[in-house]
Amino acid sequence: MNFKIIAILAVCIAMVAATGCMGINSVSSDKSSPAQEVVSIEDSGLQQSGSNIAYAGRQSELPMPTSGPSQSGTGTAISDTKIIRTAYLSIEVNDVSGSVETIKTLVSQKGGYISSTNIQKNYNNRLSGSVIIRVPASEFDSTLTGIKAIGTVKSISTQGQDITEEYVDLQAQKTSYQNQLAQYNEIMKKAEKVEDVILVQQQIDRVQTELNRLEGRLKYLDNRIDLSIITVNLQEPEPVGGETGHSFVSTINNGIAGFVGMIDAIIIILFTLLPLIIVGGIGYGIYRWRKGRKIVVPPEKSEKE
Repeated sequence: MNFKIIAILAVCIAMVAATGCMGINSVSSDKSSPAQEVVSIEDSGLQQSGSNIAYAGRQSELPMPTSGPSQSGTGTAISDTKIIRTAYLSIEVNDVSGSVETIKTLVSQKGGYISSTNIQKNYNNRLSGSVIIRVPASEFDSTLTGIKAIGTVKSISTQGQDITEEYVDLQAQKTSYQNQLAQYNEIMKKAEKVEDVILVQQQIDRVQTELNRLEGRLKYLDNRIDLSIITVNLQEPEPVGGETGHSFVSTINNGIAGFVGMIDAIIIILFTLLPLIIVGGIGYGIYRWRKGRKIVVPPEKSEKE
């Protein structure tokens, strides 16, 4: 009996002890998670702050290139479309020289200028010419209308090149290089060592060179966008019936030209065959000389008789 009571008490004590251990483990596990979470957050914060410090240290030596504005940002900064407009016209006019002067007057009224002119006479005595003009983009269509009214349009073509994407990209690169240049100038003010000054100055020169190149390209594109190019080819019409009729003076001139050409041909042939003529003459002279030296001697018998 005593043994049974002792066994039951032992089992109860063991169950209570096991329950207590489970409670302690659950409490300890619940407390360990927040602790680990706090530690991990603190560690990540230290790492993050450390990386910022390291980046700041690198930036104090040589700043990293600053990225330009985002595509959406540049879209709001440059909302208008950048288009280069050009046109090519071929016009038949009665007077090429007078038409060129008319185009000059028209272009001057539109606020443009003549880039180049060229007038020449063809093989059939017909004049032709070409005029390259630059006019403001806002006057492009009206200028074309005025030029087409000068004569009969034989052909016309217009083109519009959209360079908005390239222009926006160049503007973003320009902003980026300007930011880099400002950072390098600030570093130059704080530089004390000679090698640091030389290193920063090299970077300033590099960035300034790229910035100048971008600004030059942007100025060129602005000029092409603001002033459109129109090329006009002018030609006089062909005479009625094709070529002109018979001309007695032209026939005489052609005859004289043919006679002179014949004389030229004879002279060329003569001088070409001159070596053969000289050799032949020398050979004939030798032949005649040798033939002249031959003497016919009669037989003695015939002389005595």
